[in-house]
Amino acid sequence: MRQKRMRPYSYRGRRAPRWLTALAALMAAGLLVFAGLFGAVLYGSYNHIQGDPQAMVVLGCRVMPGGEPSILLQDRLDTALDYWEAHPEVTVVVSGGQGSNEPASEARCMADYLMDGGVPEDQILLEDRSHNTKENLLYSRELLAAEGIQVEHADVLVVSNGFHLTRTRMLAERFGYGEVSTLAAPTTHIPSRIQMYIREPLALMKSFLLDR
Repeated sequence: MRQKRMRPYSYRGRRAPRWLTALAALMAAGLLVFAGLFGAVLYGSYNHIQGDPQAMVVLGCRVMPGGEPSILLQDRLDTALDYWEAHPEVTVVVSGGQGSNEPASEARCMADYLMDGGVPEDQILLEDRSHNTKENLLYSRELLAAEGIQVEHADVLVVSNGFHLTRTRMLAERFGYGEVSTLAAPTTHIPSRIQMYIREPLALMKSFLLDR
């Protein structure tokens, strides 16, 4: 009896399902986009001062239940005070409304802190309606215009924590600010620094697409 010859088995490996390949490609693309946005956030997280700013806009942040500024807000205010001490003629705008969990508006808290640091009350403008960065810039522009400072023709310095400044500059230019300088406050609270640098690239994309 003749024995059947066995054909050699050819192993080509198993192919991954198409949905899994597509998912991996999508995740890789998402990581690349996030990396690009993260790089943009890092690039903007330093001082970029040009010209001779006539006004300084300090962006608000959380006020604690006792009425004192949060650590992030105190970082911004201390940075603003340092600049004001070297440029005491600059007009100061404190910008931030009152959240549902805040005992007072961020602008009021900020103004009190700056006055305790030596800034004259009549040199501070309170913008206490805003609840996000877009509104900070739009309402501050209106307030400065009422004081005779047209932001499209004036040098304006915006103060916030470093992670926030790329988005701030983008929106300021979008909303008609002319020469925009940014002053980077440190983020001394390490857990907040980590959290915000992870969150901010996503916020940058959201503002780019939606804040018009």
